[in-house]
Amino acid sequence: MPDLSNELQQTVQTAYQSKTPLNIIGGNSKSWYGRTPVGSPLHVSGHTGIIHYQPSELMITARAGTPLTEIADTLDEHRQRLPFDPPHFGEHATIGGTVACNFSGPRRPYAGSCRDFMLGCNIINGKGELMHFGGEVMKNVAGFDVTRLMAGSLGTLGLLLDLSLKVLPHRLAEQTLTLNADFPAAIEIMNRWAATPLPVTAMAADGKRIYFRVCGTPSAVEKSRQQIDGDLFEDGWSFWKALREHTLAYFDDDPRPLWRFSVPQAAAHIQTEAIDEQDWFIGWGGTQRWLKSDLSFDDIQKLAHNAGGTASLFRDKNSATNRNENSDGSPHGNREGEVFAPLAPALMQLHHRVKHAFDPANILNPGRMYREL
Repeated sequence: MPDLSNELQQTVQTAYQSKTPLNIIGGNSKSWYGRTPVGSPLHVSGHTGIIHYQPSELMITARAGTPLTEIADTLDEHRQRLPFDPPHFGEHATIGGTVACNFSGPRRPYAGSCRDFMLGCNIINGKGELMHFGGEVMKNVAGFDVTRLMAGSLGTLGLLLDLSLKVLPHRLAEQTLTLNADFPAAIEIMNRWAATPLPVTAMAADGKRIYFRVCGTPSAVEKSRQQIDGDLFEDGWSFWKALREHTLAYFDDDPRPLWRFSVPQAAAHIQTEAIDEQDWFIGWGGTQRWLKSDLSFDDIQKLAHNAGGTASLFRDKNSATNRNENSDGSPHGNREGEVFAPLAPALMQLHHRVKHAFDPANILNPGRMYREL
């Protein structure tokens, strides 16, 4: 189990002294996410290994470069799993990259996000100092929870060394059901079932059908099937995996940018003459809306704002077909520009203060989230 903590720390210390920007790279499976990476490559993929796994305590600690497949296989031996159902987006995906992006799968609205299951972490800050936050149990934080601050920070606050995560048992039974519905009807139906105690663990809609995943005891799953009264979808496991990994037909072979909308669950379906119905896909029971469109960044933000939410560029034109290539510089989906929803001035100022506290020389993945961070 290679432990490269000392080597990584020395590299960051040297970069801090010379003010050299670093581009932190794990498995390189998510290099297409966020703004275009800059800086000298700092590879973490060799820093691997499961350090501590206690099935009875429902927790696992692993180095940041540990492949997601290794963690999944280890957990599966004890019929356990990462509750947030993380997407891999490539065979070389690591747990560190997953946490840095705060990526979660179709189960996210019903189980929680990647951030919610973080217990503790060790990091190297922008000055090359080792820092420890949290622990290996749920109730281990007093005051501000810095551990969860690392989730979604895209490596801009610290280089993740190892992480402790809560795990959960596998489901006993699972079925996927479908109902016919267009997008407006699907949103209303999904909201209705979300308000019930049925063990629904995923809902999605493609404009023709709604897909429900129900998990639990065999009797609870059967009862849910009777109440929803939907058609049994025989290959449900493959469908949810394909949705998680973006290998569904909706995500394939389209050169347009892919936008991710985060809106209230009950927000009305977004309709405009500039968008065809087939360009939408709804996940997370209505809170996540995917759109393939050449609309400008500003136009996309207006649509999201009018729906009560935000939008971000998930993948640009080139990365829609090759996720390891950078943007072609086009004005729509340009990763040289901003990709995440604009922040209010006060919130941006807070981001600056946090960034300066962890990375005063601005050497860790500079500009990966926002141009000025």
